[in-house]
Amino acid sequence: MKISGDWISHPGTQALCAALAKAGYQALFVGGCVRNALLNVAVADIDIATDARPETVTNIAETAGFRVVPTGFDHGTVTVLAQGVAHEVTTFRRDIETDGRHAVVAYSTDVAEDAARRDFTMNALYATVDGDVIDPLGGLPDLAVRRVRFVGDPVARIVEDYLRVLRFFRFHAVYGDPAQGIDAEGLAACAALADGITTLSKERIGAEMRKLLAAPDPAPALASMAQAGVLLQTLPGADPRAVAPLVHLEPPAAPRWQRRLAVLTGQDPTDALRLSRTESTDFSKVRAEIGSTQTPAALGWSLGAELAQDVVLCRAALLEIPLPMGWRDEIARGSAAQCPVKAADLMPALQGAALGTRLRAIESAWLRSDLRLDKAALLR
Repeated sequence: MKISGDWISHPGTQALCAALAKAGYQALFVGGCVRNALLNVAVADIDIATDARPETVTNIAETAGFRVVPTGFDHGTVTVLAQGVAHEVTTFRRDIETDGRHAVVAYSTDVAEDAARRDFTMNALYATVDGDVIDPLGGLPDLAVRRVRFVGDPVARIVEDYLRVLRFFRFHAVYGDPAQGIDAEGLAACAALADGITTLSKERIGAEMRKLLAAPDPAPALASMAQAGVLLQTLPGADPRAVAPLVHLEPPAAPRWQRRLAVLTGQDPTDALRLSRTESTDFSKVRAEIGSTQTPAALGWSLGAELAQDVVLCRAALLEIPLPMGWRDEIARGSAAQCPVKAADLMPALQGAALGTRLRAIESAWLRSDLRLDKAALLR
């Protein structure tokens, strides 16, 4: 089996692999780039596995005229920038000791040992510079049916790094086949070891949950997370039942993980997922308006088009009501509108606090009219 793509044939990629081969070392594409190429999914990152140690990779790459960044030198990884393309080059490794978050590794010259320490069989696929696929652990059958399966013993893989619990559900949401269902052995291991999530940093948890919620349809994976007790450990108070209706209602454009989060939980997730200030503020705004009576146009004016759309969709999903007629056009009308009455229209008769109070009252009346009262009516 072969893979191909512009990323393989890129002159920088070919030159880097050729330099390693000329020095007597292997250069194999590995992981996501091979998996995505086989699935005809866009390749974002190029990972290369080699039997050359990081200092050797550095010398070879720099001699070839490439820039090298020691992004994970102590763990065997350097980033090589070759003709404008970044390649993460990592020495074959095997785990010596793990604590659920970090691993002590030893370098290896055996691709099978390197494959055995990876998380899922679909990520333990390699390819030569010519695109010939190498499958040391039998991951191709799993990939063919989109089955996310741990390499070897699921419990052993999870104990090495508890983030793999969340990655299991995220990969099922992105790459799994919903019709086939989630891997039962992996699900049981995740349920048994769900408490290990508490040992992870909230930054790592938040990053993984963002990716999961951004999947085309995270609802089945979230339901499985809830079934296994993983969702409770990750996001206390979360309820995934409204996510499936929301996904059904959403427009076909790129999904917003923030919107899915707003129907997943009503509790403030800022600390649990380490949300940024903007993300936290937007979450609070959307949740506050879900139960309000503001029209789509009023929401567009007060929140802007993006958050207004989130509110309307979340309302329909959580309250199990149909979307309002013409809601997109109404949001657009509101987001482009301006209150007809300005402060200058009330001055100098009103000043200071009295001016602010009157302006807020006028804006409230304008919103209640669904942004339809004109200046004269509002001033009356």
